Amino acid sequence: MLKDYKSVTEVVGPLMVVEGVDGVKYEELVDIQLQNGEKRRGRVIEIEEDKAMVQIFEGSSGINLRDTTVRFLGRPLELGVSGDMIGRVFDGLGSPMDNGPKIIPEKKIDINGSPINPVSRDYPSEFIQTGISTIDGLNTLVRGQKLPIFSASGLPHNNVAVQIARQAKVLGKGDKFAVVFAAMGITFEEAQFFIDDFTETGAIDRAVLFMNLANDPAIERLATPKMALTCAEYLAFEKGMHVLVILTDMTNYAEALREVSAARKEVPGRRGYPGYLYTDLSTIYERAGRIKGRDGSITQIPILTMPEEDITHPIPDLTGYITEGQIILSRDLYKSGIEPPIFVIPSLSRLKDKGIGKGKTREDHADTMNQIYAGYASGREARDLAVILGESALSEADKAFSKFAEEFEKEYVNQGYYNNRSIEETLNLGWKLLRIIPRSELKRIRDEYLDKYLDESQGDD
Repeated sequence: MLKDYKSVTEVVGPLMVVEGVDGVKYEELVDIQLQNGEKRRGRVIEIEEDKAMVQIFEGSSGINLRDTTVRFLGRPLELGVSGDMIGRVFDGLGSPMDNGPKIIPEKKIDINGSPINPVSRDYPSEFIQTGISTIDGLNTLVRGQKLPIFSASGLPHNNVAVQIARQAKVLGKGDKFAVVFAAMGITFEEAQFFIDDFTETGAIDRAVLFMNLANDPAIERLATPKMALTCAEYLAFEKGMHVLVILTDMTNYAEALREVSAARKEVPGRRGYPGYLYTDLSTIYERAGRIKGRDGSITQIPILTMPEEDITHPIPDLTGYITEGQIILSRDLYKSGIEPPIFVIPSLSRLKDKGIGKGKTREDHADTMNQIYAGYASGREARDLAVILGESALSEADKAFSKFAEEFEKEYVNQGYYNNRSIEETLNLGWKLLRIIPRSELKRIRDEYLDKYLDESQGDD
């Protein structure tokens, strides 16, 4: 039987302490009725003897300690899921915000999820085509992987996010594919940009959007990625779909976590973030993956803006430990007018070798990828050397690498936000650019591939 309590003793920020409680459990959902009849929701985040600390989703303004009634509902925060969620837009707590009908749930699922048993995890091994050459060709995304994008304030990570959401697909199987897109702490203009882009391009027909705005409570921000991942798990493991989850911006999520931690008077860790930031982020990122015997999969692309463009900041630092690589956006490339401004040298996909090659992309993929990396790095060094010593100090090979780096940025990287390249187009473009470099310098590609593809590509001009 549910009990009502009128024993609120303290309210600090989004937190409320209720005394004299009995049988209350961690993560339990709470109904709060204010003195004026207004109802709010919360969840239990700490229990000590007969005291319970409650996080209030809508904030604590206007609460009267004496006349507020609290009811513990005996169940955690849940999301009602259904296949009808595809094509819909929800707020950060899973309520429809697109003026469409309410979702009739097939079932309700605890948003905190269950960890995937490591024994039942299947290794990521299948290529996902994003249509972006710098990712597909050089930092390949593999089904079941988690590959974050590190950005900075003012860089076009939103454009990259919607481009991936719009273009991504699993090749050649006709498998069902869906995108779950969760935005946290974004402005109204950003939310409208996402919704408009998805709607106008038709991407909404295979997407589920969760939108938490900047003026929404910080507590809701903490629930939004879990809502999105609960929806993704249902579509992947019960509906057999391949789901790409895009989470933006994880920095806003971590800031909300720090705000709640400060209200709880916890001892701060690095830069004021709670000591359990790593653990908390891992509960989100580790919900990506594949399960043996199940058709579906969850692939994650978390996006975060690095505060002060510092890659050693706790949020990108810890994210890099948990995930399998990173895609980095460059301000220098952005200032040069390159779209998308992905800087391939520090970018990395640790699982790329598992998703490329014969039968997955093409036999020459690994060799050309290594050669393009090496050529671009050598070209940038030669360019820097020319600035210091003058172009006359460069060897013929250095000049060729310098020209390659310039053309690589202009043609390969700078593809625009609405140019969807197939993996074949990406690989062929790579070969076209490699012709700038003398064949004797292409030391990372096997002769059989040089004979087959370098000569073939000469007819492509």
